[in-house]
Amino acid sequence: MYSFKNDYSEGAHPAILQKLMETNMLQEEGYGYDSFTERAVRLIREQMNKPDADVHLLMGGTQTNLTAISAFLKPWEAVIAAETGHIFVNEAGAIEATGHKVITVPGTEGKLTCDAIHPVVAQLTDEHTVEPKLIYISNPTEIGTIYSKQELKSLRDYCTEHGLYLYVDGARLASALSAKDNDVTISELASMVDAFYIGGTKSGAMFGEALVICHKDLKQGFRMNMKQKGAMLAKSRLLGIQFSELFSNHLMYDLAEHANAMAERLQKGIEEQGFSFLAHSTTNQVFPILPHAYIEKLQEQFLFYVWEKIDDTHSAVRLITSWATDVKQVDAFLETLKAIRKEINITDSSVLV
Repeated sequence: MYSFKNDYSEGAHPAILQKLMETNMLQEEGYGYDSFTERAVRLIREQMNKPDADVHLLMGGTQTNLTAISAFLKPWEAVIAAETGHIFVNEAGAIEATGHKVITVPGTEGKLTCDAIHPVVAQLTDEHTVEPKLIYISNPTEIGTIYSKQELKSLRDYCTEHGLYLYVDGARLASALSAKDNDVTISELASMVDAFYIGGTKSGAMFGEALVICHKDLKQGFRMNMKQKGAMLAKSRLLGIQFSELFSNHLMYDLAEHANAMAERLQKGIEEQGFSFLAHSTTNQVFPILPHAYIEKLQEQFLFYVWEKIDDTHSAVRLITSWATDVKQVDAFLETLKAIRKEINITDSSVLV
């Protein structure tokens, strides 16, 4: 059973494991003051061309989101997110548990627009309601789409005009930045948003996320907030080593390019067999729409999530590739799909949404 369920089924890239072994017996400071974390922070700042940015290394995505958002907002302030946003759908109410309401609006292929945000901002205007203060977006989105430079600029301009913070969940940011149709560099992203994080867990690391704080008003006291939320790792070297490796010799981007290429191969092969998709993705998440009979057969050999019911006979499934995805397994999935078509002998085009 080969898994296309996620991009963290494997452990870590060999270069990271090798460096962890090589440095294992060296004594270092803890809590982010080790030489490896200092090097990782320096490398990230250099790639962003933003020497004044604060960079904090945390363990996981949900922890990063709740630690950051709870630190950035006053008790009565709220977050606006797309209905598909990870903080709304997949984090067990972590943001609300810190006392901050998540207000959702419809997205366009998973992306927020100023037109969708504005009715909420315009409506909640007095002391009887929560005050929207932070716009949360994911890049790539939860359905694999990415924001263009112009879309980010529009959101930035809107946030500036209305006194809002713009925050990016970058759990798969490397995949977005490596997508063929991406026109945003990491330095341009850092210049347009107030804070974002760079996912390591889904980019070849064992674990870890790098939170980047660009807005000066959000920096003060953040390490104390990390400590309070249990997000400050004593053996911080374990994070520092991993991000030092990911940001050396283009490794993180090389791994993301491989993941994207495997997803593109999957998408192209599925499309050639006549199937459509929930959204057009150029990152490492693919959402083909398949007949239920096909899905049941595929699940006998492959692991993946059934994502969204389309109608009584079809659902969209999510296939995710990673830095470690074997091209032979991608081709095996496509060959299995082809064999299922032949076996079931469905010729009615109505089953192909």
